[in-house]
Amino acid sequence: MQRQTNIHTSINIRMDVPGAVLALCLPCFLSGNVFAYDYGEEYSDSYYNEISNGDRLQTGPTQIPCPPQDLSRWDKLFIMLEDSQMKQDMLKQQTEDMVKAEMDTIWNKLHKLNNNKACVQASENTCKCISEQMNRNLNQAMKQLREVADTFQAQNNETLQQLIQFSRNQASRLTKLESNSGLGQVAMKSFSAYPKEQEASIGDSGKLERALMATAVDLQRVHAQLALFQRATAHRYLPSGCEMALLFPMRSKHIFAEVIPSMSMTLQSFTICLWAKVTQSLNKTVLFSYGTKKKPQELQLLLARSSVLLTVGGETHLLEAHSVVTDGQWGHFCAAWSSEQGLATLWVNGENVAREPIAKGNVLSGDGFFLLGQERSRSGIYRDLDSSVAFTGKMTGVNMWDHVLEAEKIKEYANHDGSCDGRGNVIGWGVSEIIPHGGAQYIN
Repeated sequence: MQRQTNIHTSINIRMDVPGAVLALCLPCFLSGNVFAYDYGEEYSDSYYNEISNGDRLQTGPTQIPCPPQDLSRWDKLFIMLEDSQMKQDMLKQQTEDMVKAEMDTIWNKLHKLNNNKACVQASENTCKCISEQMNRNLNQAMKQLREVADTFQAQNNETLQQLIQFSRNQASRLTKLESNSGLGQVAMKSFSAYPKEQEASIGDSGKLERALMATAVDLQRVHAQLALFQRATAHRYLPSGCEMALLFPMRSKHIFAEVIPSMSMTLQSFTICLWAKVTQSLNKTVLFSYGTKKKPQELQLLLARSSVLLTVGGETHLLEAHSVVTDGQWGHFCAAWSSEQGLATLWVNGENVAREPIAKGNVLSGDGFFLLGQERSRSGIYRDLDSSVAFTGKMTGVNMWDHVLEAEKIKEYANHDGSCDGRGNVIGWGVSEIIPHGGAQYIN
């Protein structure tokens, strides 16, 4: 019966452990017993099995002992509970301190930002000023760009008008050339509808560029056609009004032309004018010469490379103009002289290129011979002529007057239009007898 009672008591102890613990420990605390705690022991011991040991309950009477070793272990359990609570409190306190420190930092930063409102406002004002300045610069640049575009458009329109006028002039010239030679019809076809198309495209800037490109292409085509036309007609081209010319095909002492003057003469002044296209000018190339038995080179009009020369009364009386002659091109040459004044002048293409007093008081006797393209030999025999001074090329409009012509007349005869209409009273082109010798011949 007593065993059963102990079993029931053990069961009751197992069912209410906390209450039993309190009941066991309270008398100890009240009686003033102090236990020494061993913190080095393992906490993994089976306290439940130590308390519920049935054998220990069966040996003694039914009273509650307070062994020191059992109480120390329960104290360790309470200490563990207290340490756990303290750790939680410490962690909580540490967390609160960290949060408080972070909040203090944030408040300090906010306070600094509030104190820097003036700096922020100044920055905003600076950005605003920069933005306004950039807008002003942009507006000014756009204005300048529009002005440049307007100027460019005006220049394009002006250039287009000039090209249109040029095309009309070219068309007019081609028409004139076509009427004279029957060539150039292909170029006229390319220009027939061109001005109207260009006038219609002035208002559109996009069409303007295409029109300029088309103009350039057409001008290149016309330039090529004009060059072809000039090459086709160069061999028979003569100054306008001159229906024929003397051709000196090569440099030879046998090729020249003799001139029979229209009147007997003893000259104290003269003017000589002629058109010449020299193939090649050497150091001395004779255009016009007059000589007597006593003075074979009494009067000469010469070419020397790119210069033109006049001698009167011999080579000691010389007038020269430099850099006025071009091989292969027609040139109008005039020479005038007066014995009374002793003044000689040279004219090339209507321009006075030299002026100097020479051979004052000299008189040209009337018993000499006029030659074109050659000079009289000292023996007076044609077979003794010098081929090195012979002229090669073309010559037309040869005239001679027994007086000094006015400057306006010389300029008039130098024009291509009607240049052969005037006639000299000593030698007149188309009137006086000019006899070709050797291979010299008339062409038209």
